[in-house]
Order: sequence, then C-alpha cells, then structure tokens
Amino acid sequence: MADQDATVVSQAIVDKTPISPSRPNPARKNSLEHHLAHRPDRQELINRNILPASTAAPAIQAQQKELEKHMRADSLNEKIAHRPAPETVLEKHIIHEDPRSPEDKYVEAIEDEYAKREGGA
Repeated sequence: MADQDATVVSQAIVDKTPISPSRPNPARKNSLEHHLAHRPDRQELINRNILPASTAAPAIQAQQKELEKHMRADSLNEKIAHRPAPETVLEKHIIHEDPRSPEDKYVEAIEDEYAKREGGA
C-alpha cells in the first residue's frame, strides 16, 4: 500500500503556472536589444563624467586619481605661497578695502607696537 501511495504522489499534477504571468509583448521582449542598440558611445559617457577619461588600467585608476588630487593641491599651495600681501594689493589700488578681519588687524597692530617699543627702548 505504501508503494501505491508513493506512485500516486509522484503522479500528482503539479501546478506550473508562473507566479507573475507575463503577456506576450514584442516591445518588451526586444527592449534589451533596443537599449543596447541606442546606448551612448564611450566619448559621450566620458563627457557626462560617467566614465573616467583615463586610458589607464582599471586597477591603477584610483591611484591615478589620488595622484591628480595631490598634484592639484600642491599647485594651489604653490600659488597661495606666492600671492602678494594685502598691503601690496592695497597700495597698487587693486582692492579698496583691507581683506583682513578686524581681529587680524588688531593682532598686527599690537605686534607692530611691541616691535616699536622693543626696538626704540
């Protein structure tokens, strides 16, 4: 009797209907092909900052980006080191107001006063 029950269970009808039935839509079936046919080329992706402009291997692109970041920081630091003092820019009439904060002006005035007293005394 156990053999008959196993045979009956194995011959039972299995429901094979999909959980989410899809209707045969030719536009949907071909959507991947459509998107692949109309995808942007590499240069357009680079212009839109989706792909990096580098031709380096992907394994070293992160290091290349880090190096570029440090080079940019070094360049800015070099330019800041060579910029003129606020007094020079005021004397040349490039700007009309002192860009320093009142606190900075006060500290500089105190330092100048101390320098005068030490040098003059």
